[in-house]
Amino acid sequence: MCPLCEATCGLTLTIEGTRVTGARGDRDDVFSRGFICPKGAAFGALDSDPDRLTRPLVRRDGTLQEASWEEAFDAVAAGIRPLVEEHGPDAIGVVLGNPNVHTMAGALYPPVLMSALGTHSLFTASTLDQMPKHVASGLLYGDPLAIPVPDLDHTDHLLLLGANPLESNGSLCTAPDFPGRLKALRERGGTLTVVDPRTTRTAELADRHLAIRPGADALLLAALVHVLFEESLISLGRLERYVEGADQLRDAVGEFSPEAVAGACDVPAAEIRALARELAAAPTAAVYGRIGTCTVEFGTLANWLVDVLNVLTGNLDRPGGALFPLSATDRAPRPAAPGKGFRTGRWQSRVSGHPEVKSELPTAALAEEIDTPGEGRIRALLVLAANPVLSAPDGDRLDRALAGLDFMVSVDPYLNETSRHAHVVLPPPPPAQSAHYDFAFNALAVRNQARYTRAAVPLRDGALDECEIQARLVLAVSGMHGAPAHAVDDMVIERALGKAVADPHQSVPGRDPKELAAQLTGDSGAERRLDLMLRLGPYGDGFGADPEGLSLAKLLANPHGIDLGPLGSRLPEVLRTRSGSVELLPEPIAADLPRLRAALDRDPAELVLVGRRHLRSNNSWLHNVPVLNRGTNRCTLHIHPEDAARAGIADGQPVRIKGAGGEVEAPAEVTRAVRRGVVSLPHGWGHDRPGTRTAVATATPGVNSNQLLDGTLLDPLSGTAVLNGVPVLLTPVGTEPQARL
Repeated sequence: MCPLCEATCGLTLTIEGTRVTGARGDRDDVFSRGFICPKGAAFGALDSDPDRLTRPLVRRDGTLQEASWEEAFDAVAAGIRPLVEEHGPDAIGVVLGNPNVHTMAGALYPPVLMSALGTHSLFTASTLDQMPKHVASGLLYGDPLAIPVPDLDHTDHLLLLGANPLESNGSLCTAPDFPGRLKALRERGGTLTVVDPRTTRTAELADRHLAIRPGADALLLAALVHVLFEESLISLGRLERYVEGADQLRDAVGEFSPEAVAGACDVPAAEIRALARELAAAPTAAVYGRIGTCTVEFGTLANWLVDVLNVLTGNLDRPGGALFPLSATDRAPRPAAPGKGFRTGRWQSRVSGHPEVKSELPTAALAEEIDTPGEGRIRALLVLAANPVLSAPDGDRLDRALAGLDFMVSVDPYLNETSRHAHVVLPPPPPAQSAHYDFAFNALAVRNQARYTRAAVPLRDGALDECEIQARLVLAVSGMHGAPAHAVDDMVIERALGKAVADPHQSVPGRDPKELAAQLTGDSGAERRLDLMLRLGPYGDGFGADPEGLSLAKLLANPHGIDLGPLGSRLPEVLRTRSGSVELLPEPIAADLPRLRAALDRDPAELVLVGRRHLRSNNSWLHNVPVLNRGTNRCTLHIHPEDAARAGIADGQPVRIKGAGGEVEAPAEVTRAVRRGVVSLPHGWGHDRPGTRTAVATATPGVNSNQLLDGTLLDPLSGTAVLNGVPVLLTPVGTEPQARL
């Protein structure tokens, strides 16, 4: 499976010796059916990138030098354990980047690492991306991982906000050939509505494109909900027995009429009313919002309203609407019952008092947690597949903060803008030398299926599998340095089976955990853990209880995957709120609505910045692959012709962009692909810092759009950085200061 985006397409590789020389779509893959994008086609070039690190690096006398694995893990243990013992576990920060959800190691070992360390100092890409969706799901359903996905293949009307799947291939909605599925929607007579301030390739495909003012998605969605109540268009259907709070919700959106929000959204009231009526009238409909609805000041409110619309139109949990996937490694279904619910703020960050959300602190607060003196500051960092110097706000400050750490470990294949500060760098092998199972993305897939492949080529001499690297990292930081790597997996398996045999809802109650552990198959601890999860999962063989059920052996016998069928209704089983219902107006949401109401009276900024995606890129990962970096400069500032004319900016002219966190320069690209009052820079660039070893990326560095942010703007409910809809000033390079927009 391709590990380069969330589509998880199956690949057929051409291999000469131990080198991947070609990649094409696997036509027999049960999910992707041969689809491939340029990233997947470049799999071999990424796999053999000469800039990939092949041996660990250890800092000696101020410089990073190659070392053996034993020397590297000795250095980790010597650097981390004394700091834990002297300053406590919270002095050790952990940063997880989004590549972790694309690997088996990244799914299986970070939770064990966090448990072993006992630290509260966790920072992940979630607070730069999708955390508002987790919070909205947690508040509505009691489970932050209960994320419904649009039933793309059967819906009659798809309302898509802040997403461009023709470039990104989809996100929080795992769907190989997302573009083809959208085209099929229209071919069968369905309707596609796209809300985006940019005229993206996805918007060009739509029946209706609403070029909304950036950051106003929550206002638009609230107005749609208002119309459903005002015009008696609510149709809960079978959901009525599972939903509470509809009357309170009606009152809460009373002030958000289409006429009230039209000015702030820059969308005519008549268009809003027409859209609400069409959603209500469609035989089936699904509302789907992505990163453009998350990385804005009302991110959680917008994502809450996405699901509220699916509920009120009766489209949650039904075919053609938005459905909850059931992954093969999920916990097996159990009787519906109230749960513990979801809450945030169980602890706060030391400096600014940001509340914890899903056991995480905002990544935007990482720099201040390191560089602000005082008891409890972060003194060491474990960075797993993350490059926050480019992905987080104010990378310059974070860059300086990282240089002042007592100790830092990076698990990364490259010496990049972040890992260059490490005292130890642990490089994982290339993707072709790694086994692959999509734990995270199968839980977000538009069809239930399971696929597993072992490494396509053997590990090179002297390399370690990434699962072993992370297992040994757990041992090194937890005081068990020197124990065999499989000890971590053995411990996890023992604990999981101990819980399973004590659970009357599991398939193995009362059985002997040791006897069950002996039945597990696999060539590694990671494979044995996968076998365990499959066998105890919703489609599993239950350790012999169902001979037709899933196991690792069955997946290995089906290299193109096993289709587990279409998504189906899962309410009320998925609900874990204290009431056991879908809680339409949770208290934290109600408390945040006055902030949204205040936006109705606010004068909009004259010019705001939004990001954009590229089909041949994924954040900062793929900028060192030559085949994906051909052609014209992609790191340009998109600006509307009228805005360019007012500022005296010519196409191709260098422009200085200034924000609260700093300024950058980029060439202007005058285009009608952005609406008036909006400029756009891509995310993940800025490869111009010394000390890296990424020759291709350094040759075409681009600029870091996140340097325009100072990290103080956050969605308060989720701690997610506001990366879109932020005010900026433009100055054409070489002009007088007054020539500004």
